[in-house]
Amino acid sequence: MSARLLRVEVHPDSLFGPENMPYGVFAPPEGEFRVGVRLGNTVLDLVVLLGDPIFARRDLNAFLAAGPARWRTVRDRLRELAETELPVDALHPVDAVDLALPVRIGDYVDFYASIDHATNLGRLFRPDSEPLLPNWRHLPVGYHGRAGTVVVSETPVIRPQGQRRTDSGAPEFGPSQRLDIEAELGFVVGTGSPLGVPVGVDEFAEHVFGVALVNDWSARDIQAWEYQPLGPFLGKSFSTSISAWITPLAALAEARIPLPTQSPEPLPYLRGTDDYGLDIDLTVSWNGEVVAHPPYSRMYWSPAQMLAHLTANGAALRPGDLYASGTISGPEPDQRGSFIELSWGGTRPVTVRGESRTFLADGDEVTITATAPGTAGRRIGLGQVSGRILPARNT
Repeated sequence: MSARLLRVEVHPDSLFGPENMPYGVFAPPEGEFRVGVRLGNTVLDLVVLLGDPIFARRDLNAFLAAGPARWRTVRDRLRELAETELPVDALHPVDAVDLALPVRIGDYVDFYASIDHATNLGRLFRPDSEPLLPNWRHLPVGYHGRAGTVVVSETPVIRPQGQRRTDSGAPEFGPSQRLDIEAELGFVVGTGSPLGVPVGVDEFAEHVFGVALVNDWSARDIQAWEYQPLGPFLGKSFSTSISAWITPLAALAEARIPLPTQSPEPLPYLRGTDDYGLDIDLTVSWNGEVVAHPPYSRMYWSPAQMLAHLTANGAALRPGDLYASGTISGPEPDQRGSFIELSWGGTRPVTVRGESRTFLADGDEVTITATAPGTAGRRIGLGQVSGRILPARNT
């Protein structure tokens, strides 16, 4: 008896048409986790659809390691199948499945690539000095984060505790009182690289599989006390959320745009022949109310330059490694991708659901979404990354 077939109907206005088809890891009701792609409001089970054991896993890492030629072959086949009738047992409503962290992350690096964000923070923290530090226009500034606390969207965020400076100048230990977000774009490494061999700007597409939305939750009061002289630590390492769906770079071909003028000209290892930025628009919602529209198109350093700098000292890449752009902000107040900027250090409260707010309270929920131009003449979606704040736990 042949399997029952059904064509997946995709609304013309869907952000998840066959030109998108992001990858994720899902479990159907009473089933095991495996790899799927999203088409409209349906998840396609790649184990059933393609019969390939590489997809019968709880993460995308084996597929990522297979490299660009395999990525293209599978994507082309899936786009062909999306136009046909498919086995019903390969189709699952997106609202009926559980979604997991899509990749097993070995390393996580966070950059500081937005000139508007860096300028805003410079004006906040150093009002009597130049907002940008001397090295900022010469290299993509970044720090090595904690991969073990990267979590999938919808995972609750427990308010972190740490040392905070008091008015007396002495520190105290307790829950963060200035809990913040950072709306970012993450880049998921596919093909690794050998230790000691830098990756050039023009090799970006040979190593990076796709993008994910990122919220790098930040405890500003803990960070402010600890970051001098060595940089972020406990103020950043407690939780970083990423979207459940990884959008392939191939789906963003129409989102490529020229980079802004970089002055002074970057050093040779940060220059390429076909480098580009991305025209991606983010939306930040706080307790269901839209508060910001950060534009990724304003980013100063490109994804390829970030990767080249990350590996310039010979650091190796591994499938599933994640690096993120840093906070995405624009020049206008409603384009700021963090609440420390949006409330200008807490001095200009934001009205959220009729309440005057500066930083996150317990019970608050933040959702970040994004869209980009797609190859079919309509916009595509990058899913969403959401998280709700839970109270600090007693030690």
